Amino acid sequence: MSFRIGNGYDIHRLVAGRPLVLGGVRFDTDYGLDGHSDADCVTHAICDALLGAAGLPDIGHFFPTTDPAYENISSQLLLQQVVLELRQRGWTPVNVDATVVTERPRILPHVGDMKLVLANSSGLPIDAIGLKATTNEGVGELGRGLAIAAYAVALIEKN
Repeated sequence: MSFRIGNGYDIHRLVAGRPLVLGGVRFDTDYGLDGHSDADCVTHAICDALLGAAGLPDIGHFFPTTDPAYENISSQLLLQQVVLELRQRGWTPVNVDATVVTERPRILPHVGDMKLVLANSSGLPIDAIGLKATTNEGVGELGRGLAIAAYAVALIEKN
């Protein structure tokens, strides 16, 4: 078997009046992430990790912000397309692991729902998805609660 590992990172600023979506789950807040799609930085980081493992360009190459077709689109649809791109090239996702960096909101109560949504979108078993959260300890824009970031790694195997 042939295996590859990729990593991904995404960050978006928080803005008022926009829905907050992380890992495909909508949070009950009066603020959200600024971006062209739903700005789900968790799912974007996972997409980039999968694409990177396959040696493919990043998410912006496949879903450019200049294309109105992707305006406000659910990032779960993007993840589904990324998995399809991998499968068409003979790769299958094995697992993903993501870390959300945010001061607010609290992620832990939503981890189960996020993993379920990500499993449904990626075709992975729920136990093949790792999801954790941490703060930035008050340091920088993340620590001041002005943005949310996510890191991800992915393992894929050749069919």
